[in-house]
Formats: sequence, C-alpha cells, structure tokens
Amino acid sequence: MTPVTEAWLSGPVPGIPAPLQPVAHALMQVRRDLPPLLRSLGHDQLWARPGASASIGYHAVHLAGSLDRLFTYARAAPLSEEQRAALAFERSVDESRPDIDRVAGILEASLSAALSQLEGTDPEGLLDPREVGRARLPSTTLGLLFHGAEHSTRHAGQIMTLVRVLEAN
Repeated sequence: MTPVTEAWLSGPVPGIPAPLQPVAHALMQVRRDLPPLLRSLGHDQLWARPGASASIGYHAVHLAGSLDRLFTYARAAPLSEEQRAALAFERSVDESRPDIDRVAGILEASLSAALSQLEGTDPEGLLDPREVGRARLPSTTLGLLFHGAEHSTRHAGQIMTLVRVLEAN
C-alpha cells in the first residue's frame, strides 16, 4: 500500500473546527514539504536567484512572515514591534543570507503558530469583519485565514519549482 502524502487525504485534523480543515490541511502540507526540502539544499542554492527570481530563502522567510501577519490581522490585533522587525529582516534577507537551519526554523515556527491559532478559532466569528494593514483594507477572519493558507501554498510551489530549476543547472 502506498503511503498517503497529501495532508488533505489524511482525514480531519483533531482540534481544528470543521470549516477550517482546508486551511489546516494546506498549512500541514507546507509543513511536510518545505522544511526537509530546505534542509536538503546547500547555502548557495538557498540564496541563488535564477532568472533574477526571488531566492528560495526569500520565499521561505516571506511565507513565514506573511502567514504570521495575516493570522495576526485575523485575530483583530495590530502588528507588534517584533513583527515589524521581522518584516525589516524579511526585506533584507537576500543580503544577510542566514543559514538553512535558521530559515527552516522561522518557517516551522510560523506554521506551528498558525496551526495552533486555528485550534482556538471560534467558527462563529469567521465572517467577522477584519482590517488589513495600515490602510485598514476590509476582509473577514475567514478571508484572512484562507488567504494565509493560499499564499503559503503559492510560495511553497515557487520554492519547489526553483529547486527543480537549480537541480537542472
């Protein structure tokens, strides 16, 4: 029997409200796929920019930071000074080029925190209005949680594609 590799085929995630199962499955898939993939790379591969693309390291740090910010807005909370510092780090990560373990650790911590937040999310408040960013753009709790998952899977796909590009060269 072939092992199931897709998180969404592994059944309900214990502790996650039913309407948020797709969000949890998407984040769990990213958590299964990316940290081991990142740790299989060399330092230069992590920071390569084939075709002037963003680096794999940037995608991973941006994924983690964006997920954290989106889930913060979903709680109707403002960004903290620590999050603002993380955003500044994210913007300069291609220059500082931290090692793979630090990048993978940032990613793993963000995914774990997001999954923990889902466990405590009240399904009754999923359609509550929320504001995003300094411009206070309109969204909902569900919109932010869903976009956090969608955005994470988009960057995971970009990382996986960049790995293949690098392996082909």
